[in-house]
Amino acid sequence: MRTRTQMYAAAVGLATTGALVLSSGGASGHGYTDLPVSRQKLCQNGSVANCGSIQWEPQSVEGPKGFPASGPADGQLCSGNNTRFSQLDSPKTPSGGAWPTTGVSGGQNYTFRWQFTAMHATTDFKYYVTKPGWNQNHNLARSDLNLTPFFTVPYNGQRPPSTLSHTGRLPSGLSGRHVIVAVWTVADTANAFYACSDVTF
Repeated sequence: MRTRTQMYAAAVGLATTGALVLSSGGASGHGYTDLPVSRQKLCQNGSVANCGSIQWEPQSVEGPKGFPASGPADGQLCSGNNTRFSQLDSPKTPSGGAWPTTGVSGGQNYTFRWQFTAMHATTDFKYYVTKPGWNQNHNLARSDLNLTPFFTVPYNGQRPPSTLSHTGRLPSGLSGRHVIVAVWTVADTANAFYACSDVTF
């Protein structure tokens, strides 16, 4: 028969284990794009300075899923509705310059790449791009985007590897500066992950 001290020690051990599981689950992170390089990756790798906390957790741009019918509010698409990552929403970097762009070619295949720190069961990956003549002088809104994704990758509830690449054709007929919005929709939660990449066609 266990003594009262042994039972107390067991209860403390279980409580501590539970707390560790909860805390590690909440801090495990998720995912972001680095091809084309996303705004959060530019902050993380030091290409853009003074970004705030996103520089330490580029994988955490998580917001409600259902884009474009629901999801993050207009003006908060690049931060996924996370006010602590609001630097990502601005049309200018925190230092006031333009976000660096990746050169791409319309009508050509491009390999998109995600990096994951937690591999959630996945519904799909979708990619949207700004329309010709979009307003570059305000935080990105749905009215700036072609709301039909130019590339969709169904994932049927599978879990991705830690690095996932897939190749799709970029839309033709675009020139100059644009933004690609990548959306990773998680299958078993109410959320998705968002990444904005500035490109030049």
